[in-house]
Amino acid sequence: MGAKSWVDLKLDAETGIETIRAHFEGHAYDPHWHDSYLVGFTEQGVQQFHCRKVLHSSTAGQAFLLEPGEIHDGHAPAPDGFTYSMLYLQPQWLEMQLRALFEEAPEHCLPSFAETLASEPDLVNRIAQAFRALHGSELRIVRHAALDALLERLSSHVHWRQKTELSPRMPSVAIRAREFLHAHLDQDIGLDDLARVTDVNRFRLSRAFKAAFGLAPHAYLVQLRLSLARKLLRQGLAPASVAVQLGFADQSHLGRWFRRAYGLSPAAYRKRCSNLPDR
Repeated sequence: MGAKSWVDLKLDAETGIETIRAHFEGHAYDPHWHDSYLVGFTEQGVQQFHCRKVLHSSTAGQAFLLEPGEIHDGHAPAPDGFTYSMLYLQPQWLEMQLRALFEEAPEHCLPSFAETLASEPDLVNRIAQAFRALHGSELRIVRHAALDALLERLSSHVHWRQKTELSPRMPSVAIRAREFLHAHLDQDIGLDDLARVTDVNRFRLSRAFKAAFGLAPHAYLVQLRLSLARKLLRQGLAPASVAVQLGFADQSHLGRWFRRAYGLSPAAYRKRCSNLPDR
């Protein structure tokens, strides 16, 4: 992360929505995913990121829409970097709100974004208004009105997909390895452990896993731990406790990976999102 990069993040306690405004120069963050829907827009510069196996370039005034679990990175190709504003929408909250708009929404389905980038000034304006209302801690009625206006516009970009967590076309080797990582995420797992569970050699396993999930097994495990670290930090747990609970060597080890993925330290994230003093 460049020396002039910065991150400003807040949490709206009522909805659980995180609002983040950030500026990055050069390398912004490593490939990672979120458990939230990401709805934001680029304010200045060019924001490059890989997502859905495509290199996207979001320019000033362009909206970007990402779903939970979508792996993405971030890079500024120009010397002056890029600035963006973004909302992290909790899946349960967004689904409930959209079902109120879509009275005939299909059962057993989740909202999904048809496109990653959108050149639509009205959508960008509504994202900006919702961001300002939440980030600026406006009156509840103002926040509600801004979010409703955003949801109404966002609904035209949503389609509904089945709640199938994994595609049946994915190799069983990758699925079994993923299940093992989730069940033992706090342990010091080796590729030999995954090879033994899946009954294939580690080279075939690594190829199948990366083809299925977009990350090598070790990188997937780190991102899985980081995703859970955000939840624990939001609950007020100290970074040192989170590091131990999730199998990191120590707090500094957690901190290095956390900053590479999110652009700020675990302590800074906890302070902004838990309303508790640092320990």
